[in-house]
Amino acid sequence: QVQLVESGGGSVQTGGSLRLSCVASGDAAGTFCMGWFRLAPGNEREKVGYSYRGVAYAYYADSVKGRFTISRDNAKNTLYLQMNSLKPEDTAMYYCAAGRSCQGSMPYWGQGTQVTVSS
Repeated sequence: QVQLVESGGGSVQTGGSLRLSCVASGDAAGTFCMGWFRLAPGNEREKVGYSYRGVAYAYYADSVKGRFTISRDNAKNTLYLQMNSLKPEDTAMYYCAAGRSCQGSMPYWGQGTQVTVSS
């Protein structure tokens, strides 16, 4: 079992920045892959990006490329999402997820942290 706790969400104005954190505990193998997803009202869940065994993949959703950066501190079992140049369309609930693989669905999810960007 893996427990994930996100933090760092909040309200910012367009162009602002936020850094989300996701602290993992439990089965280390269950966190080989950790990623960020977001869900906005009326939209489908979107994969923002992910990291495998501490190496941040180059994958990011087109909508966040160049603005968001994923990093991971393995010593702290923490995944980060640095979000810069935020736009109102980035407003969503952001979720951290984890699993043994980055392929397919991830079995472990955090409770989410809300990000609201106002114009």
